[in-house]
Amino acid sequence: MAQGWRSVRLDEIEPIPVVGGTLLWRPVRRTLDVGAFGINSYVAPNDGDDVVEEHTEQSLGHEEVYVVLSGHATFSLDEETLDAPAGTLVFVSDPKVKRHAKATEPNTTVLAIGGPRDSAYEPSPWEDYFMAERHRAAGDFEAYADDLAEALERRPDHPATLYNLACAEALAGRSEAALTHLRRAVELRPDFAESAKGDEDFASLRGQPSWPVEEG
Repeated sequence: MAQGWRSVRLDEIEPIPVVGGTLLWRPVRRTLDVGAFGINSYVAPNDGDDVVEEHTEQSLGHEEVYVVLSGHATFSLDEETLDAPAGTLVFVSDPKVKRHAKATEPNTTVLAIGGPRDSAYEPSPWEDYFMAERHRAAGDFEAYADDLAEALERRPDHPATLYNLACAEALAGRSEAALTHLRRAVELRPDFAESAKGDEDFASLRGQPSWPVEEG
């Protein structure tokens, strides 16, 4: 590596299947060790797949730019729709805007760049979950749980990290740890109780006396 700068081609960054394999994530920020802002690439393998998942940036306060590098996408921005062929840049300045993009051509690629305007950038916890997904996709639930346990060490008591770790531990057969972490996640974020009710990752735990979610 040259001192003070780095270079990489996007196709040299191993894509990680996420969202059930319908979206490929290339961890650009981690690969280049960018610390000032978030930057990652997303590929929708099929026409009609999400290339930007529906979300807002309200909790993080991030402004974001989406660059359609190849293919063709349709963006939904609150109630408006934007046609976005390759070469389009979409700047979402208001973190409260609900954004979503679907590919209208196979292998559509979008580069997302973002961060807060008025404070220092901190890497988003969801990167840990996406990085761990490669183990889940390979069926290595022990490694999946281990990766997320390390993420929790970096962010103790982070509700979503606790929840995702509980999912991984349930799949790995670590029932007691899964129940403990799920219980804590629900204590910190009561809305996770509703998520857990329909989450098939917890199928082996429902009905146990220590199941922390009221069914019904």
